[in-house]
Amino acid sequence: MKVGVLTGGGDAPGLNAAIRAIVKRCEIYGFEVIGIRYGWAGMLDGDVMELKYDNIKDTILKGGTILKTSRTNPMKLPDGMAQVSKNFKALGLDALIAIGGDDTLSVAKALSEAGLRVIGVPKTIDYDVPETEFTIGFDTAANEAMRLIENLKDTAESHDRVFIAEIMGRHAGWIALYSGMAAGADLILIPEEPFSVEEVAKFVKKKIEQGQKAIMIVVAEGALIKDYKGPIAKDTVVDQFGHVYLGGIGEFLAKEIQSMTGVETRAVAPAHAIRGGSPTVLDRLIATRYGLAAVDLVKKRKFGVMVALKAGRIVTVPLTEVTGNKAVSKELYEEAKTFFD
Repeated sequence: MKVGVLTGGGDAPGLNAAIRAIVKRCEIYGFEVIGIRYGWAGMLDGDVMELKYDNIKDTILKGGTILKTSRTNPMKLPDGMAQVSKNFKALGLDALIAIGGDDTLSVAKALSEAGLRVIGVPKTIDYDVPETEFTIGFDTAANEAMRLIENLKDTAESHDRVFIAEIMGRHAGWIALYSGMAAGADLILIPEEPFSVEEVAKFVKKKIEQGQKAIMIVVAEGALIKDYKGPIAKDTVVDQFGHVYLGGIGEFLAKEIQSMTGVETRAVAPAHAIRGGSPTVLDRLIATRYGLAAVDLVKKRKFGVMVALKAGRIVTVPLTEVTGNKAVSKELYEEAKTFFD
């Protein structure tokens, strides 16, 4: 058997742990394994690299992906899917393991429906892939964001300021919510619950009247303002999956709050800084389990599925069921609101 593996979309801590596990299990089974470089772009161009366990065994310590990545979408290119299918056969692949989020998995689903042997592995720091309790990269990103918020709280308390941390999260506010709750933020704003700028300003005024001089607000980059069309974006350019480049809601909110309250307000947007770095224990461990399970599925010739975590067990979910976005529930956000008083 010859197995290909690729990583698509944004990079995430833990990807190398999954790749490492895939290579090790393939070598144990006597499978040949090759890395497809730059995600789906590599499948379009036939850009591959040799993978040997002895050469990559220490990559479990590193963030990012040794295979490189891109946001290329072959479904948006003329004859893109046909070219991917052609190279699948030209490379002599018996199976392809695609590690990625909703965008990458949507391509994997289409290829599977076209008859190619594909297995998906869920990866996204946004934690918004449905039908799984874990996505590679989320735990590390949430921990990095938490530490950043904690640092900002120290500075806010030293200067009696309002600080706003703009945290990654396009359609779902998982990172903002988890990191904000863990760091003791005063207010957390997420895409699932549109907010009023005036209400946020009132919240700040109330806190100040209560004698609190330092205030920490966490906002997801894709958070929606009531009566405002869509999220705030850096520009109107979109990637091949139709996503605009978000960013700026923190600065926008800081200016509005300062204008409405007269209180000095600063915004910080760590953006990609929370995406890199050495993976946490959880990201390394579950990414490893995912990688091993994916190759086991190849051996069993079970394709068209994604590995997932449910109740601590590795299970499989049809690729047809994993597209779309997993949103923060109202119940969870209500729990967070307990601390917004």
